Amino acid sequence: MVNGRKTVLLVDDNPTNLSAGKNMLKEQYKVYPVPSAEIMFDLLESVDADLILLDIEMPDMNGYDAIRKLKATERWRQIPVIFLTAMTGEGSELEGLSLGGIDYVTKPFSAPLLLKRIENHLELVVQRRQLQDFNDRLGTMVKSKTEQVLALQDAVLGTVANLVEFRDDVTGGHVERTSRYLEILVNAMLEDGLYAAETEGWDMNYLIQSAKLHDVGKIGISDLILNKPGKLTDEEFEIMKQHPKIGVTAIRQIEQNAPDHSFLRHAGRIAGYHHEKWDGTGYPYGFKGTDIPLEGRLMAISDVYDALISARPYKKPFSTEEAKAIILEGRGTHFDPALVDVFLRVADQFAQVVQESAFAV
Repeated sequence: MVNGRKTVLLVDDNPTNLSAGKNMLKEQYKVYPVPSAEIMFDLLESVDADLILLDIEMPDMNGYDAIRKLKATERWRQIPVIFLTAMTGEGSELEGLSLGGIDYVTKPFSAPLLLKRIENHLELVVQRRQLQDFNDRLGTMVKSKTEQVLALQDAVLGTVANLVEFRDDVTGGHVERTSRYLEILVNAMLEDGLYAAETEGWDMNYLIQSAKLHDVGKIGISDLILNKPGKLTDEEFEIMKQHPKIGVTAIRQIEQNAPDHSFLRHAGRIAGYHHEKWDGTGYPYGFKGTDIPLEGRLMAISDVYDALISARPYKKPFSTEEAKAIILEGRGTHFDPALVDVFLRVADQFAQVVQESAFAV
């Protein structure tokens, strides 16, 4: 745009057409008469065109070849092109439109028609840009609001997880560490291409966040059992073994108000199945092998590893090397053997999480 007027390039090898076209347009637009496509491209290096009127039949480079080059160049591809032609027929028009032209004007020019066509198409360009600007602003607003919602969700999850930890005060930092282990393990599994079909469509952010609720069912367990300073009796352990079901029930109640949400699906599978064992001897359902949801099998390794390296009233913490050996020992009995193989590859990263925690062993 020059001095408030739109800039139009009129490209035609016929001097008479260039003169006539410029006279028709010069009152409303800044017009550059251009005798060839080659010169047009030289001019575009220094002039910002708002629209190009492009003759089809020109020597050396015709209009079709010129528009191909325009549309192949990032900084020029958005310039609207109206073809000028003495040809008639659907074939020639279809070819030009398929190459990216927005309209055809036949020669000799009709001044009112040419002006109206240019006016309409430039207005469309303005409207498209306004719509794009609106969409960009809307996208920014949606992104900002989404980030706020996710931050709020994460804060609520953190608060709920902390409530569980505060009641079970021997497991301080457990929720944060197990979430980090799970992220390490899942990323390594994906790198190996393991369980690709099962993980297709997973939202990894939701998966890792949902891990914070893996012990939410402990809210329903008595403090006398949860904080008993010693090993649980068989009866007490049977009560403790209900916490996965309690957690699933709580999550299912939330799902009634937010059905089919991937975060809640992941949370339910992690909370309900992370104490199941590969050989079927786990709890609360006694599922076996791949009948155990993958989220539960992943969380089982993360949860047991952290229990091993943590101090308990009835045991001292194991070292990270000892914990690694115990996980390996449970390959094919307690844990999914394929996931144990993945764990062994990233066990040093698990150990690094432990070292970064407040009670490094």
